[in-house]
Amino acid sequence: MTSLTRLRPLALSLALALGAVSPLGLQAQSSAGRLPNIGDGNGMSVQQERRLGESIMRQLVTDADYMDDPVLMDYLQTIWQPLRESAMQLGNLQPEQDEVFAWDVFLIRDKSVNAFALPGGFMGVHLGLIAVVSSRDELASVMAHELSHVTQRHIARMQDQQGRSTPFLIAGMILGVLAASRSPDAATAMIMGGTAGSAQGQLNFSRDMEREADRLGFNVHAQAGFDSQGFVGMFQKLQQAARLSDNGNYPYLRSHPLTTERIGDMQARLGLGRTFAPVETSTEHAMMAARARSLMSPFVDDQQKIADTLEKDFSPELPVAKRAAMLYAGVMAYTLQRRAAPAREALNTLLQLVREDPAGLRAAQLLAADTERHLNNPEQCLQALGPKVIDRARVILQTQCRLDAKQMALANQASETLQLWLAQHPKDALAWDLSAQALAQTGERLRSLRADAEFHVVRWDEVGAIDRLRAAQDLAKQLSKDGKLDRAGQMEASIIDSRLRSLERVRRDLLQPQ
Repeated sequence: MTSLTRLRPLALSLALALGAVSPLGLQAQSSAGRLPNIGDGNGMSVQQERRLGESIMRQLVTDADYMDDPVLMDYLQTIWQPLRESAMQLGNLQPEQDEVFAWDVFLIRDKSVNAFALPGGFMGVHLGLIAVVSSRDELASVMAHELSHVTQRHIARMQDQQGRSTPFLIAGMILGVLAASRSPDAATAMIMGGTAGSAQGQLNFSRDMEREADRLGFNVHAQAGFDSQGFVGMFQKLQQAARLSDNGNYPYLRSHPLTTERIGDMQARLGLGRTFAPVETSTEHAMMAARARSLMSPFVDDQQKIADTLEKDFSPELPVAKRAAMLYAGVMAYTLQRRAAPAREALNTLLQLVREDPAGLRAAQLLAADTERHLNNPEQCLQALGPKVIDRARVILQTQCRLDAKQMALANQASETLQLWLAQHPKDALAWDLSAQALAQTGERLRSLRADAEFHVVRWDEVGAIDRLRAAQDLAKQLSKDGKLDRAGQMEASIIDSRLRSLERVRRDLLQPQ
């Protein structure tokens, strides 16, 4: 199925969601939370903006290119969370937005250099962007810019500017951004179709909004502790790509057109007399960029090119970060090729190379566990991780290895670990999915069905969740009839009944016109 075909249902859902938004009958924000006069965004409440974002996400999560890689997601979170906190400290992020918006970052398996913000606090990052930036400071600059589009509610403010034509404008803009990297022609068709009848129908935000996102993003980036030269470095990368003629690999250039004025403004913010110097690539970032490149394509030829690069070009004279990246990518390529011996040899070299770098060593240890898991050695995977679990990547990898071992004791441990994790992170869809698997392995079928339902809830699939809960109800009735529903099972059945009623109300509310 082509990307254009896959995105057509999204166009419909966007039109429906946006068509329900009307300035009539909506409460204006308080004067204390007012934004600069580019359009106040009062025609769309923050709750409606969140609902709009969720309507888009319902479609995105079903796309084959939507992905959740725990290792890369942990890395993105080390950038995203400081930026969000910085926006709050600077007053860019209002308390109501912070409470209502999702603040959810996700990955798209795509080679193009792109990132995009959706209404309601959702942000997509393409693997191609992670792969091409030279430092976490450059990556943070893109995320800071996109975060500022969200905090300044630019889509809601476009609603005020354009009036009733805005639903189609916004649908065309978002669809164009998502489609541009895969099919520029399809993207152009969507953009033109989505903006027909609008005098200012463009893929881009207005220039005022882009300048505002630049200015506020720069301040958020600096306040969060990132090197401001990373912001300028990213602009220069995009400018160079524009000079070389955009070939479709830089859709960010379409949605965020660069001007000499904007580039000069960013350079001026570094300070008078200060010359630009590229931010040095850290070992950790080099390894995460290598991971992104490896995950972009599972094809044999692409993985062979990565392996060939390691075998032909690796040299002790190269910078440490460059060597670490080559080794990291090589391990992943060898593993996908089922070449265990060279994978482990490259991995041992990598572990020695980064042994004095805590962040690099952590990344290498996670790679070691992931490698053993893919080589069907769950016990070695658990040994590589060690007993200490302190972050999401370790929790997920440890759980996957325990489940792969097919041992009751390890399945019980996995279930207990995930129960604690989900108590603190109830929106973790992958953790709910793994919890359902762990509970199924231990024979707790009712709890497994409820965990599967929660997985669907987190992915905005209320219909799928209701289906799972009804199946759980039927199972509970059968167990009760057979005299096999113990006290714990009865309590679980009560929870399932309550959860089902709640979700059915949510589903009815979603179907109600606003």
